[in-house]
Amino acid sequence: MAPIGKIYCYPNNPRVFKILIAAHYNELEVEIAEFEIGKDNKKPEHLEKFHNEKVPAFESTQGDVYLNESGAIAYYVANYKEGTHLLGTNSKERAQVLHYILFAENEITPHANTWVNPILGITPYNKPAHNQAVAGLKKSLDILEKIFLNKTYLVGERITLADVAVSTSLYLPFKLVLDAGYRKGHPNLTRWYTTLINQPSFKKVLGDVTLADVAVEYTPPKKEKKEQPKKEKEAKPKAVDVVDVDEEEEKPAPKPKSKLDSLPPSSLNLEEWKRVYSNNDTRPTAINWFWEHFDPEGYSIWRVDYKYNDELTKVFMSSNLIGGFFNRLERARKYAFGSLVVLGEDNANSIAGYFVIRGQEVPEEVYDAADFESYTFNKVDHTDPSVKSSFEDYIAWDGHLDGKKYADGKIFK
Repeated sequence: MAPIGKIYCYPNNPRVFKILIAAHYNELEVEIAEFEIGKDNKKPEHLEKFHNEKVPAFESTQGDVYLNESGAIAYYVANYKEGTHLLGTNSKERAQVLHYILFAENEITPHANTWVNPILGITPYNKPAHNQAVAGLKKSLDILEKIFLNKTYLVGERITLADVAVSTSLYLPFKLVLDAGYRKGHPNLTRWYTTLINQPSFKKVLGDVTLADVAVEYTPPKKEKKEQPKKEKEAKPKAVDVVDVDEEEEKPAPKPKSKLDSLPPSSLNLEEWKRVYSNNDTRPTAINWFWEHFDPEGYSIWRVDYKYNDELTKVFMSSNLIGGFFNRLERARKYAFGSLVVLGEDNANSIAGYFVIRGQEVPEEVYDAADFESYTFNKVDHTDPSVKSSFEDYIAWDGHLDGKKYADGKIFK
């Protein structure tokens, strides 16, 4: 049978699993397109079809259906075959199926991502967000445990898209953090989940699923220790050498002086700029002061974008990510000013902004921060009118903001 359509997404996205499982139940074929996230979804032809960069995205073979949300795509595939049992047998059950699709998307996936993604190195770890996510996910799982006390499946007496959607949203939690001890306390939930993952249509997509024996915990990345060059010493008797080495190891290493302190003096006083920004209206007072004093030889302006916007969920969690990043930039506080904002709404938001940095390169004080790799830093030309206008919008938290709605923001100063 020819494919009914094509999915655009990066490999092994758990959001796609429910779509593929639904296709197997209905004996349909869905093509997975070759796709590079961050590149292909920004192309004009992609945006013309789907109107945004969100993935997964689905295009029907006939070219008359273009969908973004994974729940909507799964529903389309489930409903494609006449007489399918995946959507229930009547209007009441169809509504219940939709209820659980939304339950998975709103009450499970955001919490699961915040808990699991830092473990996988996808997003930075933030302890308050982590604790809130763990509590939120466990609350939803307690609800399911009670439901399965008297039910085999979520809707009716057969597997429906409700079971498919909820179970695939729990794929990574069951593999990584819902360990044997937790499953022992949730026997009904565990019975339901293991029943599903052993069904042929599930196995064709998921393979053999190994459940966590012991919960995996987030481990901060280890930083390589930089060896300090040792001064040559005059030859001494061996016994004295040993004593000298021991004494040197006991002395704390001197704080390295920043290379930025060796740069020529700048006419822009960054600390004064921060005071002006804090104590005055951004428009027009602070912005006018900035351009009057900006020194392009001594400072550079950088556009900053979060790399994993498609994984962001709740606005407050995105804001917490910014706060966590700023906390890790303490060494750079003397040399940088930044404004990052959350644009959009829950389950459809992004992080972007600008930094003003001493010198013409991203310094060690910035790139050595734990979360730096989660962001792109691109130097911009402040003489470009569009760049200048965008910079002003992002530090004022208003204006065009790339055509998106302002939701929240934080200032690094």
